[in-house]
Amino acid sequence: EDISFWASEELAIRYYSPLTKRFHRYFPDFIIKTSNNEKFMIEIKPYRQCDKPKTPKKKTKSYMRESLEYIKNKAKWSAAKEYCDNNGLKFKLITEKDLGKY
Repeated sequence: EDISFWASEELAIRYYSPLTKRFHRYFPDFIIKTSNNEKFMIEIKPYRQCDKPKTPKKKTKSYMRESLEYIKNKAKWSAAKEYCDNNGLKFKLITEKDLGKY
């Protein structure tokens, strides 16, 4: 009831990918404005994608894929935080742990 405005994946944030060495566009999950005029950029991700994967004894395809996803996410979130700092928003990353599911 405190949300006065919201939008889903409507704002494009430009970010530089260290993987492709090119600029891309990132669309955060939600932009929210509350009734007391606070503004948030919300990204929802599984918790396992928010931390650097632990290096296994044998580097599997799964580990490599998770590592690349983590690197890409870090670049996106860095650009999102910079955008938020420059535009009066707060960046929030929400996982299933924040929702009390685990």
